[in-house]
Amino acid sequence: MSQNENSENAFAIESNSIDYVKPSERNGKVRDLFTLWFCTNIAPLAVITGAMSILTFKLNLISALVAICCGHFFGAAILALTSAQGPQVGIPQMIQSRAQFGRYGALLVVLFTTLIYLGFFISNIILSGKTLHTVIPAMPISIATVIGAIAATTIGVIGYHFIHRFNKIGAWFMGGSLLIGLMIMIPHISADVLAKGSFSMKSWFAMFGLCAVWQISFSPYTSDYSRYLPKSIGIYKPFIYTYLGASLGTIFAMGFGTIAVSIGSTTDAMEAVKSGTGLFGYVLMILFLCNIIGHNAMNLYGAVLSCITSIQTFAGKWMPSRNVRVLLSMIVLVLATLTALWASSNFISFFLNVIFALLFILVPWVSINLLDFYVINKKSYDIDSIFAQDGGIYGKFNAKALIAYFIGIGVQIPFLKNAFFTGSLADVIPDADVSWVIGLVVSLIVYYLFNLKKIKYPNTALNVEPHHESSQ
Repeated sequence: MSQNENSENAFAIESNSIDYVKPSERNGKVRDLFTLWFCTNIAPLAVITGAMSILTFKLNLISALVAICCGHFFGAAILALTSAQGPQVGIPQMIQSRAQFGRYGALLVVLFTTLIYLGFFISNIILSGKTLHTVIPAMPISIATVIGAIAATTIGVIGYHFIHRFNKIGAWFMGGSLLIGLMIMIPHISADVLAKGSFSMKSWFAMFGLCAVWQISFSPYTSDYSRYLPKSIGIYKPFIYTYLGASLGTIFAMGFGTIAVSIGSTTDAMEAVKSGTGLFGYVLMILFLCNIIGHNAMNLYGAVLSCITSIQTFAGKWMPSRNVRVLLSMIVLVLATLTALWASSNFISFFLNVIFALLFILVPWVSINLLDFYVINKKSYDIDSIFAQDGGIYGKFNAKALIAYFIGIGVQIPFLKNAFFTGSLADVIPDADVSWVIGLVVSLIVYYLFNLKKIKYPNTALNVEPHHESSQ
C-alpha cells in the first residue's frame, strides 16, 4: 500500500464496527501504537495528576518523580499485555470478553465500561470547552463546549485510522512542546526547590498506585487500536511499542506538572505551567486543547463500540455496520453535549468522582482477561463462538469467571477509599488506596485455581479465523 493510499484511508470512515478484521484488511503499523499511547497520555489531566505528588502527597521532587516512573512502568505492563491481544484476535477488547465470561456474562463488564467511558467523554467535552474559552476568551463557553464535542466526535466517527494519524502528528507537537517547556523550567530547579517536601512510604505508594491505576484504566479498549495489525506481528512488538508509548508519555506529562508546581508559587497546576513557561504557555494551552479533543475521540470510539457490543448481545444474527456506529456516535454526541451544557462545575466534580469510584470494578476484569488469554487459552480464541448466538464453546455464562470477578470486587470493598465510601480497612496504609492491588491479586489467584485442571492439561490452541460469513 502506497503512502498516498494510506493518507486517503486515514480520512475515510472506518467500515468495521465490532466485527472481525479480516487478514486482508490488516494494514496497520506497529510503531503507530507508540505514537497513539504517547500522545494520548500527554494530557492536561496527567499534568494535574502529576502535580498532586507535590500538592497533595507532599513528596519532595526526586521521590515524586521516582514514584511516577515506577507507577507507570508497572501499570503500563498490564496495558501493553491487553494491547498485544488485538493482532491475535482481530476484534475489539470488550467483545473479546465473551470468550472469558460467556456471551451474556460479559454484558455486565461491557455495560460498566460503557458507563465509565461515556462519563469521561462528557467530562472532557466540558474540559475542552473551558480550554477553548481560555485560548479565545471572546468565545462563549457554551459555543466552545459544542465545538469541542463536535471535533472529538468527528475524529471518533472517522475511526481507527484517523485516530492513529491524529496522534502520530500530535506526538511530535506535544512531545516537542513539553520538551521546550521543560528546558524553560529546569534552570529554575534550585536547592531550595529540591528541599521542599519530604519522602514518606505511604505518600510514595499512594502516588505509585495512582499512576498504576491510570494505566490500568485504559485496558478495556486497547485491542480496539491494535486489531488492524497482522497476526504474524506476534506479542512482543505490540507489547513493547504500547508499553513505551503509554509509560513514557504519561511520565513526561506528570513529571512536567510536578516540576511546574515545584518551582512555582501557585497551587493550580495549569496556572503553574503557564507562569513557569512564560509566553510559551499559550502555545501549550492550544496544544493541550487539541490533545483533549483527540483523547476524547478515543473515549467516544471505545464507548460506542461497547454500546454496540451490548446491543448485539441480544441480536446474535445481526452484525452492525459502519452506519450503525456513525448513527450511535451522533446520538451520543447530542446527549453528551446537552449533559455537558446543563451540568455545573460542581456536578462535574461529583460526576468524575463517581466515574473514578467505579474504576475498581475493572481491576478483576484485567486479571481474568490476561490469565484467560495468555495462560488458559494460549493466546487464541474461537471467533465464530464469540459471535455465535448461543456463545458457542464459551456458552452464555462462564460461572468460573463471574465468581472470580465478583470475589475480586468484594475483597476490595473493605479497602476502598473514595469520595463516597471509606472501608473499614482503608487506612491499612494511611492515605493510600490498596484496594486495586487486593482485587488484582485475589481475582487472579481465584480464577487460576478454578482453571487449574485446564492449565495442567491444555487443549490445542484454537483457530481464530472465522469460518462463517456472519462473523466477517
